[in-house]
Amino acid sequence: MIQTTYKRKIYLQDKPRQEALQEILSHFAPTRKMEWVDSVEALNRITAEPIFAKTSMPHYHASAMDGIAVEAEKTYMAHEKNPIQLKRNEDFIYVDTGNAVPSPYNAVIMIENIEEIDENTLEIIEPASPWQHIRPIGEDIVQEEMLFPQGHTIRPVDMGALLASKVLKVPVWEKPVITIIPTGNELVQPHEDLSAGKLIEFNGSVFASYILDWGGQPLLTEIVKDEPDKIREALLKATVESDIVVINAGSSAGSKDYTVHIIEELGEVFTHGVATRPGKPVILGKINGTIVVGVPGYPVSAYMALEWFIRPLICDYYQIPVPKRQTLEVKLGRRIVSTMGAEDFVRMNIGFVDGQYVANPLTRAAGVTMSLVRADGLLVIPPENSGYEQGELVQVELLKPVEEISQAIVFNGSHDLTIDLLSVQLKKVNLHSKIISSHVGSMAGLMAIKKGEAHIAGVHLLDPETNQYNLPYVERFLAGQEIVLYPFLKRKQGWFLPKGNPLAIESVTDIADKGAHFVNRQKGAGTRVLFDKLLKENQLTPTNITGYSREMFSHLSVAAEVKNSDNAVGLGIFPAAKAMDLTFIPVADEEYDLVMTKSFYESSQGQLLLDVIQSEEFKKEVDKIGGYAVVEKAEPRFIG
Repeated sequence: MIQTTYKRKIYLQDKPRQEALQEILSHFAPTRKMEWVDSVEALNRITAEPIFAKTSMPHYHASAMDGIAVEAEKTYMAHEKNPIQLKRNEDFIYVDTGNAVPSPYNAVIMIENIEEIDENTLEIIEPASPWQHIRPIGEDIVQEEMLFPQGHTIRPVDMGALLASKVLKVPVWEKPVITIIPTGNELVQPHEDLSAGKLIEFNGSVFASYILDWGGQPLLTEIVKDEPDKIREALLKATVESDIVVINAGSSAGSKDYTVHIIEELGEVFTHGVATRPGKPVILGKINGTIVVGVPGYPVSAYMALEWFIRPLICDYYQIPVPKRQTLEVKLGRRIVSTMGAEDFVRMNIGFVDGQYVANPLTRAAGVTMSLVRADGLLVIPPENSGYEQGELVQVELLKPVEEISQAIVFNGSHDLTIDLLSVQLKKVNLHSKIISSHVGSMAGLMAIKKGEAHIAGVHLLDPETNQYNLPYVERFLAGQEIVLYPFLKRKQGWFLPKGNPLAIESVTDIADKGAHFVNRQKGAGTRVLFDKLLKENQLTPTNITGYSREMFSHLSVAAEVKNSDNAVGLGIFPAAKAMDLTFIPVADEEYDLVMTKSFYESSQGQLLLDVIQSEEFKKEVDKIGGYAVVEKAEPRFIG
C-alpha cells in the first residue's frame, strides 16, 4: 500500500486553554442514553432523571425506644405523689425499638421509667406527652418526595435511601465510551522485553484509570504504529464506536507526527497547540461528529491535557459541573520563573515547617512521571505573570489531603537511599508520618534549614581546610541559629565503573589521562565537593575532565548514566553502584549527617524520627543494602 506523505507542521498555535475548551464543548453533541440499573449496583453512577420515593420511611408509626405504648391522655395525672397504675392490653402494650405503635396508643414510655407491680400491672410517676419516642410515618422519607435530582452522583449513603424507599432500580446515564489509541513505533507492552529505543506503553492504562475515575467507560486499543494508514483506520473505527476519542502521541510537529494531518483529512481540527506549559501540543478536532483529542506522548503533558479537556467533556456529557480542587496558601521556598503568554502548571512539594506551609517546585520536565507521583499540589501561573519570588505567598491546588501534608517531615539535601527506608520505617510506627524529600545537594539542604523551608537536611560536606565533615559548614552558614548536627551514617564513596572496568580506572588521574566521560553531581553536592578536592590534590582542574559540566541530581542517576556507556565513570555511594550492577572502587569513607533546628529535634516528630533511626529494624534494613553503617549511640552536637 502506498503511504501518504505529509509535510512537517512546524508551527503550533498558542490558543488560550479556556478558549480551546469552550470551542470543543460547543462542538460536543453526544447521544446520551439512559439505562436502568439495580440500586445496589448504582454506586458512583449519575442519575438521568429525578428519583422519587416509592414508600415512606418508616411507613408506620414506629417505637423509637424499648418500653410501653400508652395513650398519653391517660398519663397526665401521674406524679411522684400520685403514681398511676396501668393494666397490660388495656392501658399499655410492650414495644421494642422499631415495633409498630397501633392506634389508639400515641406515646412510648421508656422501660427505665416504669415500675412493674406484677406481670400485668405497671406503675408510672411521670406523664407522657403525645407522640413522644415515636417515629411518625415519613419521619425520614415521605412517599413521592424527590430523593435526588438529575445529575446526582450516587454515594453509598444514597443507596440506603433508595432501598429504604423501595426504589430498587434507578435511571442513570450510560457511561460515555472513550476510546484510547496509543501510537508509536517505539512502544511495547509492559510484559514485553525492553531494548534500546523501546519504551513501555503505560500512558494508555493511566488514561483508562482517570476516565474510570471520572465516570467514563474506557476502551484501550492495541498500540498503533506510526503509519498514516494504520492511524487513519484506528481513528475511523474509534469515532464510529465511541463518544470521545483520545489518541496519544503524534500531536506535536515531528517528522512522524501525523495525527493533526489525518484529523484534518477525515474531519476538522479546531485547535493545534494551547498556551500551556507543559501540554502545548494538544490537538482538538472532530471526525464523524465525534470529538477527537490528540494528547502529547510525554506523560505529564498527556495527563494534564486529559484533565483539561477529557474531564470537562465527561462532565458535560453528564450535565454536571467540573469538580474543583481544594486550594492552600503556601510560602514559596524558591523563586519560580515563568514564560509570559502561557499558563504554567508547576508541580510542588509542600511541607508544614515552623507553623507555615512551604512549597518547593519539583522538576518541570514534561516526561518525568514521578514529578506528578510525588507532587502535593499544583501551582498555576497565569499567562500574564512572569513568575513569583522566593518567600512570596501563593495559592496552590492540592493533589493530596492537607492532613497528610501537615504530618510530613520535609527532608532537603544530599540524596541517600536510606532516606526512603527511613520513611518506610517511620510510617510503620506512625501511619500519619512520612518523609518528603528533595535531592538538591548538601549546600542547598543547609540553605533550606537556614530559611525555615525544611525540617531536616542530609549533608556530607568535606572541608578541605580541616579535613572535617559537615561541622565547619554548619558553623559557617547557620551561625546565629540553634542547630543540631546529628551523626547518621558512615558510608563509602567510590568510582562507578562499567562492569569489569574496561578502561582500568583507579584514580582521578586515570579519568583525565584516558579521556573517560565523567558524570558529575550538581554544584553544592557533597560528592562534587569531594571530587573537586581530589582534582586539586592531583594538580588537575575541571578542564582536564571530559563531561565535568554534565550534572545529575542523585547517585542513582549517575549510576544509570555510567551503566549505559563503556566509556563513562562517576563518583558516588556503593548502594547505587550495586543497584545498577556496576564495578565499584572505594575512594573515601565519609560522614553523612542530619542537620535540623533545635526546636524540631526536641519536637515529638523529631524524637520519633531519631527513635526510628536507632531501631534495630531500621539498622537491619540499612545493613542489607551494603556500604553503610548507622552511627551507634549517636551523640547530637548542639550549635548556636
